[in-house]
Amino acid sequence: MDKEKIRNLVEEILRNTLQKSKQVPIAASNRHIHLAPEHVERLFGRGYQLQKLKDLSQPNQFAAKETVSLIGQKGKIQNVRVLGPARGSTQVEVSLFDGFTLGVNPPIRNSGDIKGSESITIQGPRGQITINEGLICAARHIHMHPSDGDAFGVSDGDLVQVKVDTDRGVIFSNVLIRISPKYKLEMHIDLDEANAANIKNGQLGEIVEIKNKKHLSGR
Repeated sequence: MDKEKIRNLVEEILRNTLQKSKQVPIAASNRHIHLAPEHVERLFGRGYQLQKLKDLSQPNQFAAKETVSLIGQKGKIQNVRVLGPARGSTQVEVSLFDGFTLGVNPPIRNSGDIKGSESITIQGPRGQITINEGLICAARHIHMHPSDGDAFGVSDGDLVQVKVDTDRGVIFSNVLIRISPKYKLEMHIDLDEANAANIKNGQLGEIVEIKNKKHLSGR
């Protein structure tokens, strides 16, 4: 059996185990930026293409080699990782503490829901831009494949509670379920949330309650 088949078999066994136990792996997301194609060129040069550094857990998503700086009213954060591929609109995701450092007030939003969000200046090696909206603090959420949704008994747009047992154990409320054939089972929180509960990447959380359905805009 080749390595690809072995990896797929291991992933299938793990997925079945997690589905039966109603558990989800958790990943803490550091500040990062998604760039529109025209902004890639403005920041890195005409015709520039993002260079893959490593694959991310979600299929077809990657961390790029490129980084930028964020400039706010009171401060600057350097070496902010660009994620690829380029997408329709530029979106910057930071923690609330990052917002304090920058001197801005990022609203807590679902990814893609950037209308009326915060402005920020982005500096690259070949240029600088200021976006009027696009800076957010990403709402906590769980990516699921449709098969995961069926196994967990949840639908796209549901809100759930997730219990995490650490030495600073916590129950996260208002965790948005996002279901797509493109997704792999994983809960995403930001570093503020992870540090508050002493959660490490790969820590498992248990869905303990389906609160209600609340379909939010975004992708």
